[in-house]
Amino acid sequence: MKIAKNDTVIVISGEDRGKTGRVLKVFPEKGRVIVEKVNFVKRHTRQRKQNVQGGILEKEAAIHVSNVQLYCPKCQAASRVRRVRLPDGTPTRTCVRCGEMLARPEPRA
Repeated sequence: MKIAKNDTVIVISGEDRGKTGRVLKVFPEKGRVIVEKVNFVKRHTRQRKQNVQGGILEKEAAIHVSNVQLYCPKCQAASRVRRVRLPDGTPTRTCVRCGEMLARPEPRA
């Protein structure tokens, strides 16, 4: 899968088409991703404890990985990704349109 956690992606099809967001979670075995502030669903929850709020909560749901593309900051658009090996042998992701190297995102603390 060419999309990783903390990547910035743009939704290319569906109800949320055109929205950009950061990938919160990746499910490679199912081919799905959860994107920040995209594809909200309403979840009806019950109050379990005194201090936990019940009711209708909105949260992000997973969308198929084929409905998102990596966002290239240089092109400022959705881009396809090509895997290229550097002279030292390390694989990197590059934008097909402009050739910009898209580094793997750093994990957030």
